[in-house]
Amino acid sequence: MILYVHFGGPCSEETFRQLLDLLGEITPVVQALPPDAAFADVSGSTRYFDRDATGLAALIRMRAAAGCDADCTIGVAPNPLLARLAATRGAPGAIHTVPDNSQGITAFLAGLPVAALPDVGPATVRTLTSYGLTTLDTITVAPLATLQRILGTVAGRQLHQRAAGIDPTRVTPGAPPRSLSTEHRFGRDELDPGRQRGALSYLAERLGAQLRGERQVCRSLTLTVRYADHSTTTRSRTLPEPTAHGPQLRSVTYALYAALGLQRARVRGITLRADGLFDADSATRQLTFGTGDDKAHRIEAAADRARARFGPGVVRPASTAGMA
Repeated sequence: MILYVHFGGPCSEETFRQLLDLLGEITPVVQALPPDAAFADVSGSTRYFDRDATGLAALIRMRAAAGCDADCTIGVAPNPLLARLAATRGAPGAIHTVPDNSQGITAFLAGLPVAALPDVGPATVRTLTSYGLTTLDTITVAPLATLQRILGTVAGRQLHQRAAGIDPTRVTPGAPPRSLSTEHRFGRDELDPGRQRGALSYLAERLGAQLRGERQVCRSLTLTVRYADHSTTTRSRTLPEPTAHGPQLRSVTYALYAALGLQRARVRGITLRADGLFDADSATRQLTFGTGDDKAHRIEAAADRARARFGPGVVRPASTAGMA
């Protein structure tokens, strides 16, 4: 059985590692999901602790509350997909178990909206809704050929399997994915919103190029703004889908900055950090039905080749000119 353990919200790196160590005391098969969750395969631990998977989840909740003051929400299920769904569909701060049998899985999935599945974005939901496919049980009874005609061969097959609760992936032990960050310091305390926005664009483009150069994608972005009095403000946001695509990173960066609601702030510097990195070849990508997105990716790939040959500053948005 698999546990999806949500630690109650974003936590510091030190606290996150403490919570991972706590899970490691229960099972060695722990996969970190920064900034605030992890998978744990407890199949080999039930006999040792003389508890079933739900009992182990209760033990984890108790230890996390006592040792780290964390109110964990835990999903218990036969595979990672169902465990994540169980944790996110119930009330926070509790244990939600999906039975390890076909009847229990079918009952749990019945009536859940298509949007409940991880990595199914708004565009795919709208497309499926236009065909009357709004819930997971309507997906499972739809002919596979119909889904493949709507979404494509691979995506249609994957959705059909996931809607039925089928997930062949395994929990992969390892250290938390590392982060990448980039920083811009202004030559003077900057009041101009235009120049601040230019710095945001520069950081997003630079971070995207770093990620693509290492064939990585990130799950979330963290923006830190440093002011003239040396104080800082930090905001984080999980991305709609893991990516290293510059326009997507830039859009989320702008949204993070706008959420700060700064009014004539004297900004000394800005740092942008990509968290939850993993191999780009393992990432799923939201389906689109136009050519614009593919064109943007081709242009970006050409710019990356130019930077690799002539230097990192040879291709950049006009708004970032003069920044280094």
